[in-house]
Amino acid sequence: MATLGHTFPFYAGPKPTFPMDTTLASIIMIFLTALATFIVILPGIRGKMRLFWLLRVVTSLFIGAAILAVNFSSEWSVGQVSTNTSYKAFSSEWISADIGLQVGLGGVNITLTGTPVQQLNETINYNEEFTWRLGENYAEEYAKALEKGLPDPVLYLAEKFTPRSPCGLYRQYRLAGHYTSAMLWVAFLCWLLANVMLSMPVLVYGGYMLLATGIFQLLALLFFSMATSLTSPCPLHLGASVLHTHHGPAFWITLTTGLLCVLLGLAMAVAHRMQPHRLKAFFNQSVDEDPMLEWSPEEGGLLSPRYRSMADSPGSQDIPLSEASSTKAYCKEAHPKDPDCAL
Repeated sequence: MATLGHTFPFYAGPKPTFPMDTTLASIIMIFLTALATFIVILPGIRGKMRLFWLLRVVTSLFIGAAILAVNFSSEWSVGQVSTNTSYKAFSSEWISADIGLQVGLGGVNITLTGTPVQQLNETINYNEEFTWRLGENYAEEYAKALEKGLPDPVLYLAEKFTPRSPCGLYRQYRLAGHYTSAMLWVAFLCWLLANVMLSMPVLVYGGYMLLATGIFQLLALLFFSMATSLTSPCPLHLGASVLHTHHGPAFWITLTTGLLCVLLGLAMAVAHRMQPHRLKAFFNQSVDEDPMLEWSPEEGGLLSPRYRSMADSPGSQDIPLSEASSTKAYCKEAHPKDPDCAL
């Protein structure tokens, strides 16, 4: 039954939505703030090292931001379809709408946008999230959506991911999300260690950690692809159309970042073998040929170490034993009464 201009009293209106995920917005703002801070101090670096330093900072911040962003992104597997479908239960009214599905590592996000937005005297613009992260109960969230009376297309897609659904999408994507997220967190830890080592005179180990960062990202993609292909695809019929899903932007960003880290790590390992001096010059470090090195803290501290050989050290030099003995014998013959010669 419809009252007040065909508005069903049992359904709440669409809730206001933020233009983008607040978690992703926070991550982007943090890394942009860090980048702005580094750009502010950029004029204090002299010569061509300014360009090298800026390139290192931008590349490192991009890798770190990408790893964190894709871990919280809901666009690992996406799909969208435009169709005519029923709107709500107990109604024969149909609407024309764009229906989107985004599957992330921690849940699904379903969007319903009318074309046009104003139909049946309502604003058809829904953006609903259902999560299965640790501590969250997907079945309870779906039950609350039924109580709220969300539109039929939203409830239909959400029901396909419930634990009791015969499609098996819940176990499939939940397993993929857990293992993929774990690999990404390990990759983020390797990225932190790589930054620490690259700021110290152990560049080759920083390259190895950067290589490990890329390998763990590629392993995350492998786990996600394998886990999501364990079962046959479940058809998602919406009206007269079928919604098909495919890999989303988060998957391809992870692939790009992982390959970039692998290439950079391999390049650093090869440069350490072939051109170690150029590698140290790129990271604003310099080492002399003598393997006996002495730390010089006044030349830039931890982030820009410089070294000098022990031969150049102003310390006292050792005198050979034979030369010291001959000098003492000559002193006794020339000045036998001199007390210094007796020592």
